[in-house]
Amino acid sequence: MGILSRASYVIRSKLNTLISSAEDPSEQLDYSYEQMRDELQDVKQGIADLTTQKKRLEIQKRRLEENVEKHNEQAREAVRQDREDLARRALEKKKSKMSQIEDLETQIADLQQTQDNLVSKKDELQQQIEQFKTEKETMKARYEAAEASTRVSEAMTGAGDEMEDVSRSIERAREQTQDMEARAEAMDELEGSGALENAMDDRSDIEKELDSGRADAEIESELDTLRQQEGVETESESTAETTDAEDDTLEDLDATESSDPDVETELAELQDDESN
Repeated sequence: MGILSRASYVIRSKLNTLISSAEDPSEQLDYSYEQMRDELQDVKQGIADLTTQKKRLEIQKRRLEENVEKHNEQAREAVRQDREDLARRALEKKKSKMSQIEDLETQIADLQQTQDNLVSKKDELQQQIEQFKTEKETMKARYEAAEASTRVSEAMTGAGDEMEDVSRSIERAREQTQDMEARAEAMDELEGSGALENAMDDRSDIEKELDSGRADAEIESELDTLRQQEGVETESESTAETTDAEDDTLEDLDATESSDPDVETELAELQDDESN
């Protein structure tokens, strides 16, 4: 599989499989993008190596061309000196160098064609990587938006694991609070009924009764004071006024009976009967 075909396969496979993957698509997309960039870098390195090799062949070709020119001058010089044997040897070397130059030109042309193809594929691969980058960022944004929406929905509905733990914690706290409130009410009730004595209270039952009576008397006295301040008649004053009124009524009756002549006559007759 060629470099460009492999890169295209990577792009298609990653985009088709990342959505359904159990791992974080954002991380996988970033990883795939870095892999593609590494592949592009390998392609660029291959082009650079190929260009270097072509340059070496071109340098070798120039040296051979210089040798060809040198052997050509040698052949001319040999002819001028009437040394045909040396001229022939120089021309033979010139021909050998020219043959090597033709082979190098063929290799250089092949390398140039390969370099041009690689540069074209490199540009196409780079364009695909840029397209993948755009799709990657778009997909990451969509995934992050969907993830945020899911978290908000879970938080609002309590469907998430964290909210479920929070709900259980609140329920346990509510139950513990209710148990503690019930216990406090029970302790207050027992203490109020006397069933549960205060461990710090060392008074005897008689002392408690006397203290309770004194407290009641103090309360009644304070109530009488408040009634007097507000102009409200107290129960003792009302009773005293009623008693005084009854006494006045009895005295009036006695005075009336003592001043009535008929009553005096009847009393005198009753006294005479008793004496007889």
